[in-house]
This record gives sequence, C-alpha cells and structure tokens, in this order.
Amino acid sequence: MTRHLLPALSLALGLALLPAPLSAQHAGHGPPPGRAAEAPSTREFREANARMHRSMDIRYSGDADRDFLAAMIPHHQGAVEMARIVLRYGRDPEVRALAEAIIREQEREIAQMRAILERLPPR
Repeated sequence: MTRHLLPALSLALGLALLPAPLSAQHAGHGPPPGRAAEAPSTREFREANARMHRSMDIRYSGDADRDFLAAMIPHHQGAVEMARIVLRYGRDPEVRALAEAIIREQEREIAQMRAILERLPPR
C-alpha cells in the first residue's frame, strides 16, 4: 500500500514547490520574481504584513463582537508596526507625521478594543 502512495506524494510535493502564477499572488505578498535583494524597509514591511495576517487568522467564535475585536487588534498592531518602519526609513515629513498620528490613534483603539473584550461576557 505504501508503494502506491509514493508516486502521489512525490507529485503533490513537486506541485507544492512550483511557484504560484503571478495572477495567484496577492499584491505585496512575497518577493517579486527575479529580485535578489530588497531594501531593508521592504523586507521589514513584508515581515510585518506576514505577522499581521497570521495573527488575524483567528478561530471564529460565532460572536460577531468578539470576532471583530479579536481580528482588528492584530490589524491595528500591524498598522502601528508599519508606521514605525516608515519612521525608521521614511524621509517625507508629511508621511512621517501621518505615521506618528497612526501610531497614536491605533494604539488608543487597541487599548479600547482590549478593554471591551475584557468586559464582554464569555462565550
């Protein structure tokens, strides 16, 4: 029985290793084809984006309020992290001011969402 599974497993593994067609790639996810080295800010943005999306992949409870807050907290944390990246690498004064405002507001909203989660009755 095992020898019959080996060809199927080899095929599945081979297909999994093939690069996704460009149309299947979401804009901003993964390095562009053929680009050997990226700017440090690009690498950090990609890493922050990946962390945010992993954290937003929550186990849904069926409670719309809890699920909204549980997904939005990491979404806002991702925005804060991206704003901090632009403060490290960005030069435009208007963009930097916007990043600072985003950090202030998103951190305030994160605290508010966590407080609401604490007071909501458990499911």
